Amino acid sequence: MKRAVFPGSFDPITLGHVDIIERALPFFDEIVVAIGVNEAKTYMWSLEERMAFISEAFAGNSKIKVMSYKGLTAAFCKEQEATCILRGLRNTTDFTYEQTIAQANDLVNGVDTVFLMCSPQYSHISSSIVRDIARNNGDFSSLVPAPVK
Repeated sequence: MKRAVFPGSFDPITLGHVDIIERALPFFDEIVVAIGVNEAKTYMWSLEERMAFISEAFAGNSKIKVMSYKGLTAAFCKEQEATCILRGLRNTTDFTYEQTIAQANDLVNGVDTVFLMCSPQYSHISSSIVRDIARNNGDFSSLVPAPVK
């Protein structure tokens, strides 16, 4: 089985994340959307809310599982018997940052990374922008899937 892990905090999941997941589906038998839990980080939405947002966004799609994990992403991938880590890229800055992590994951843990460029209409969206808009009582509904709205 070709299983990929798509890791992130998903605080919250955005249309950019949805784009990457939907476009990656033909390449994998299963995609685990994995919410990393970092005790040192403060989240805007609870883990339960974030898991519900993702589950509802992909309701009825048996190829997508939603899980949470603590610790190293590569270790979680091995536990899940995933063939690779899936990462979305918006721009060259994302690539430069992700490339180093991908190379370390491969060298130290033997886990490959597959990169997909997001569709142009989503390249401006990030969870941090959504959180900033939400904190200031703005309308972020055009940036997130329906369950987050």
